[in-house]
Amino acid sequence: MPSRIALLNDAFRKSFSGGKVMMTAGVDALPDMVKCAALHEVATFKAFTEDNDPHGEHDFGSFELCSRKFFWKIDCYDKELQFGSDDHADPEKTTRVLTLMLAEEY
Repeated sequence: MPSRIALLNDAFRKSFSGGKVMMTAGVDALPDMVKCAALHEVATFKAFTEDNDPHGEHDFGSFELCSRKFFWKIDCYDKELQFGSDDHADPEKTTRVLTLMLAEEY
């Protein structure tokens, strides 16, 4: 059974609601239809494994699209977005930020 953190990360990733979604400059420079397809890949990502999700938090993924490798990462910050959250499992204390990037930008 997924942890509470994984469930919260999944809910945010699937809806892009309740947090912030950021794109790196490389992703932002892509055509709108590619950005849309990449966001769809993030929202529908299910390929979590022990290798890419060792803590079971569903906070990272990678995929190929249009001959490019993409990474996405969810980070948990305090409500003011100044520090890391004290409790990733408490949505009252946490703002989730999902960053979509090209692997070459990592």
